[in-house]
Amino acid sequence: MSIIEEIEQEHLKKDLPSFCVGDTVRVHIRIIEGNKERIQVFEGIVIGKQGSGLSEAFCVYRHAYGSSMEKLFLLHSPKIQKIEVVRAGKTKRAKLYHLRGKKGKKAKVKERLFKKPVKQVKEEPKETAPSEETSSES
Repeated sequence: MSIIEEIEQEHLKKDLPSFCVGDTVRVHIRIIEGNKERIQVFEGIVIGKQGSGLSEAFCVYRHAYGSSMEKLFLLHSPKIQKIEVVRAGKTKRAKLYHLRGKKGKKAKVKERLFKKPVKQVKEEPKETAPSEETSSES
């Protein structure tokens, strides 16, 4: 690997959840105001992902209180404390820019439901005749 790739590997976050376009996420952002620091939560639908490695970014869209907001976050930024996936969305497109300006039911994305794995019942082995190892003859 080149020197740049090695330095990038050191700064990549390891504890990120896997999410894709269409998912509803809750992003916890560190905000510094003067000498105070606080956490602000931004919840919305991921409408696009771009880049790779250290420069990977994702765009979150939200419509609340009569206004629409769109924020672009760097995935490996130190300002992002935590990302939670609230709901998985089912989409057929890589970018959901058509959701811009939409609100209510028009801005909905179908939920992706995961099939629950079938629990397999383990059969216990049938009891066999007692072994001769326990009884010793002298």
